[in-house]
Amino acid sequence: MTTERREPAINADERTMLEGWLDYHRQTLARKCEGLTDAQLRTASVEPSELTLMGLVRHMAEVERFWFHEVLLGEDLGVLYSSEEDRDGDFHFSDTDTWQEAQDTWQAEIERARRNTAAYGLDDLSKGTSRSGEPFNLRWIYTHMIEEYARHNGHADLLRERVDGSTGD
Repeated sequence: MTTERREPAINADERTMLEGWLDYHRQTLARKCEGLTDAQLRTASVEPSELTLMGLVRHMAEVERFWFHEVLLGEDLGVLYSSEEDRDGDFHFSDTDTWQEAQDTWQAEIERARRNTAAYGLDDLSKGTSRSGEPFNLRWIYTHMIEEYARHNGHADLLRERVDGSTGD
């Protein structure tokens, strides 16, 4: 099954545009992972890098949780994969870690993000703050998340080509 990826509207209001681009990049990452085995999804780009498609999905689950729950709502749910001892835990797998769990967790965090943002306007400020103590508005968080996904989708392009030769968007 191919993940449907919708081009963002070219004449939408600002919020619809931002949400459209964020969803577009979420869908792009999902498409980059489709049709691969667990082993392929765990395949690193090149040594010594630990960058994998499964790791990117786990990382984005953490990022969704951080920005749309911890920062926006000011509530710490804890990390999913990383820890103080292993800050890159999202890229470190055990034999029991599976793609299905990573994908389900990522999708659950996306759904939580959608629920959390529904009550906020673009100018509304987060409860969590920056290092300087300033809150973020939702517009900034959306823009940052689009950038985060776009950057990692570039990584996903290279990883997918490395795994099975597939290229394209």
